[in-house]
Parts: sequence; C-alpha cells; structure tokens
Amino acid sequence: MPSYTGPVEDFRFLIHECLDLQECRDLPSLAGVDSDIIDAVLAEGARFCESVLQPLNAPGDEAGCRLEGDEVFTPEGFRDAYRTYTENGWPGLTSSPDYGGQGMPHFLGIAMSEMITAANTSWGMYPALAHGAWELIHLHGSDEQKRTWLPKMIAGEWTGTMNLTEPHCGTDLGLVRTRAERRDDGSYRISGTKIWISAGEHDLADNIVHLVLARTPDAPEGTKGLSLFIVPKFLVDDGGGIGERNGVRCAGLDHKMGIRASATCEMVYEDAVGYLIGEENKGLNLMFTMMNGARLGTGIQGLGLASVAYQNAVTFARERLQGRSLDGAKNPEKPADPIIVHPDVRRMLLTSKAFIEGARALAVHTALQLDIEYNHPDAERRERAGHWVALMTPIIKAYFTDMGFEVTSLSMQVHGGAGYIVDTGVEQYMRDARIARIYEGTNGIQALDLVGRKLTAANGETVKSFFTEVERLLGECADEPAMAEFTKPLAGAAERLKSTTAAVYQKMAGDPLEAGAASVDYLELFALTAMAWSWTTQARAALRALDAEGARSDFYRTKLDTARFFMARMLPETLGLEQKILAGGETLMALDESAF
Repeated sequence: MPSYTGPVEDFRFLIHECLDLQECRDLPSLAGVDSDIIDAVLAEGARFCESVLQPLNAPGDEAGCRLEGDEVFTPEGFRDAYRTYTENGWPGLTSSPDYGGQGMPHFLGIAMSEMITAANTSWGMYPALAHGAWELIHLHGSDEQKRTWLPKMIAGEWTGTMNLTEPHCGTDLGLVRTRAERRDDGSYRISGTKIWISAGEHDLADNIVHLVLARTPDAPEGTKGLSLFIVPKFLVDDGGGIGERNGVRCAGLDHKMGIRASATCEMVYEDAVGYLIGEENKGLNLMFTMMNGARLGTGIQGLGLASVAYQNAVTFARERLQGRSLDGAKNPEKPADPIIVHPDVRRMLLTSKAFIEGARALAVHTALQLDIEYNHPDAERRERAGHWVALMTPIIKAYFTDMGFEVTSLSMQVHGGAGYIVDTGVEQYMRDARIARIYEGTNGIQALDLVGRKLTAANGETVKSFFTEVERLLGECADEPAMAEFTKPLAGAAERLKSTTAAVYQKMAGDPLEAGAASVDYLELFALTAMAWSWTTQARAALRALDAEGARSDFYRTKLDTARFFMARMLPETLGLEQKILAGGETLMALDESAF
C-alpha cells in the first residue's frame, strides 16, 4: 500500500535558505517566529499527516460518505482525525490572533496544505473550505459578523463553504437564480438550489457557515446583481452558541471519480435566514476573495498529489526488478536490475521531481508575498507583492493541477500493470487529481484570466512584477560564473516570454479570439519560465551552501542536478509553445461547427 513522508527537509531549505526573510522580520506574521518554531511546525505537521491522515486515505476512498435523511456521515476515522486537528490548533495556524488564531506566516500554511493534500486529499477539503470562508468574513464582514462567526470557525468548531454553482449554470454566474428576500430585521430569506458544494454537509463540526451568492428581487441582471450572504446550518442564539436549525439541507450526494470521501452536496435553501456581507449587488467581487484563495489552494492540491505519487513511484522503481541496465548489469548477483536504472524510468521520475520541487519553491515564495501584501508597512511594497500574487494565481492553479495530474499518471506508468490495480493504491492519486483541473474555474478559464485580465491589469504593472524579479535575480548572479548554466536559460526564456507577451497583447487588441487561441499555451509558457526562475533561485542557494563548511553536500548536489535536468529537458518546451502561440487563432477557428 502507498506511504507518505512529509518533505520537511525541502521546506526547511526553501524557507531558511531561499526566501529573503530579512525585509519581513517586522511583519506581524513573522514576529517571534524563529527557525526553531518554523522547524517544529513543519515536523509536527508532517507527523500528523503521516500518522493520522494518510492511514485513512484508502479506506476513506473505498467507503465514501453516506447520506441519511438530511445528514451526511464521513468515513470512519475522519471525525476523530478532525478532532485531533482542532485540538492541536491547526485551523488557526495562519489566521488572525484577534479572533483566536496563531497568525503564523502563509508559507507555513502552504506547507501544511501540501502535506494534508498529499496524505488525504478528501479529508483536507473540509478544513480548506472553512479556511476560505473565515478569510472572506475577516476581510469583508462587519465587526459584528466577525465577532459572531470567526472565533468558532478559527477554532475549527464550525466549518464553512462557498455556494456558487446552480443546476442550470456553472462558470456563468450571471445566470444565478437563488433569491434573497429582505426581512424587516435586516436579515434576508434565501431560497434556491446550489450544486457541487464541497463540504456542504458533514459530521465533523457543530455548525457549517455557508457563503451563498443570491440576488435580491430588484437586482440588475447578470453578475452585477449578485449579493453575498452568510447562511448558517444552525442559527446562533443570543449567547453565541448553536440555536435552531436553519432552512438549509443537503438533498443529495454526488458519486464521483475521485475525492470520494469529500462530501460534494446538492444544497437546498428554503426561506433560510441569511445575513448580507458588504453591500447588495457587490457579492461577486467579495466572493473572488475566497475563489482566488481556493484557486491557490487547488494548485497546492495538484502539487501535493504529485508529491505523494512520486514518492511511491520512487519506492517501486528501487524495488521492482526487471531487465538489465543497457550498459551492463548493476546487480549481477540478482536475477534482474531495479527498473530505476532504465533511462525512460529516470525520465519519468526526474520530470516529476523537477516539477514538484520547482513548484514547491514557487508556491512558498508566493505565500511570502501574501504576507507582504497584507502586512508590509511600505504601501509600494504591498502593491508589488499584490501584483505577484494576482499574476501567479491562475498560473499556480492551472499549471500545478495540469502537471499534478501528469505526475500521477507518470507514477502509474512507473508502476506498470501494478499501477492500474486498485489494491496497489496509486491509481487513487490519479483519480483524486483529475478534478483539480476542473473546479475553481477550469484551467482554460485560468488561461483566459491570465491573458485577458492580468496582462493589462494595473497598466501592465501586474505582469511587470514577474519580469522585475527575473531581472533582479539575473543581476545578483551576474558575477557568479558557476550560475551561468542556470541564468542563461532563464534569461533566454524570459526574453522569449516578453516578446511573446507583446505579440499576444498586440493580436488580441485587433481580435479578441486571438486571446482565447493563445491563452492555454501562453499560460504554460509563462509557467515554465516561472519555474526556471524558481529553479535558478534554488541553484543559487545550493551553490552557496556547497561553499560553506559542513554543508549537506548530497542534498545540494541533488538540487543542482535536478535544476540542470529542468533547464535541459523541460524548459526547451517553451520553444514549441512560442511557435504555437504565434501561429494565431485562424487554424483553431476555421472549421465550421458542422464539421466536428
């Protein structure tokens, strides 16, 4: 059966040796957080994921959730694991101390998210949705709403969801029909049906706080008429505790290809009491706070599943004896060599490793930018960090989940026929990974967001934030000859991306279909260039560490070898992507609909 080990050593390397934490020491999230605390959080988080969550993964997938009446019951062990999670304070790791959280840096939250997903993706959906819900209320709720909802949500006693999609509409939220009728006491009556609601009903927490998009009777059509409401499963009494049951229920559970132990619900609202967040008709803008956070979290799901699938592929490749090495037997005393000696197996493993470690570094850096965006005293520095986060959100969501699925597929391929057998366990990772390319906005929509919005956002400052970081890194490495094998490919890819960006911008100004035709390939081009930046930062840290006494030489040399593989075998894909983008949209749009 599969196993999992949290990548604590790699997280420590990225946080302590790759991140520039000096400029952030005065941020509230880093005040009093020294290396010992960071290491302790990583180690304890890994222990929880390895010993508590991972053993529940396969049994939970097999059992799934069950609906009895209006109640949903999660698989055996999930509730106990959630209790342990809350008792140890994990729900409040990065949340505001004003409401009971620990206020730790976001890069620790990202690390924990990856490890939870790798250990048990289905279980991780419940706290992940709750995190996004309390974050939205914290940013946009009234003071009274924050006092009412946040302490128990941050403590993990109550969880949360987001309710967008309806049976007749998916991404096109302008078609939402759920109604919100004003009441004399300032609350609203919510009526309608929402589908595909993750963690919409379950037995892990005492209450579930639904965030629901709906429209008032006099609201304008389309997305401009959407408002956002807090609609709890149970109302809150005068003392802040659980009151009477609200008019919301789970009418059905979806039976899915993967994440089977995550309750995906059809939620029916029948004159349910709801409380407006912000202003009427401004709900979609507020909901984007949660959606963007969820998109980053979904990208981390792809990364986490890739990580655990890769670990098990490596174990299998070391143990499985089959054939002889092309250059002679490596284990002549045995009947065959382990398959890890074969070049194609190494290609699959190295592709997986290069993606995982490059993506992890990019995610950790982006998490630090979140802390800077929220808390840095310099307004200009906050703005620059915000541009980076906005730019990387669609890239992380789409590229990490595309490659996450690809790596789970490669892991199955390394296992050969054994990978296709359910009892081996690795096929679950591929099933669990597939949805991440679809929900929270399909990856095609992420690509359109990148091309259609981010290229022009803030008068070009958003996309410029990446090129500024590349130029800074190249400048800092200019006097380090050993870095040339990494900086030269990065510089070439960055120039390729810059010129392609200009061409795409010019083409779509004349024909908006050109943006759609270029978008998916452009996002991959951008992602690979960002990964080259990520690997160059790691290579610099590894080279510097090798020059120091007492360095973990094997670890750092492996980093450099993996960086070389990425530069030589993965980054050149940008050449073909550039040609596909510049080919334009004519060949895509030429075929008449009837010809398909």
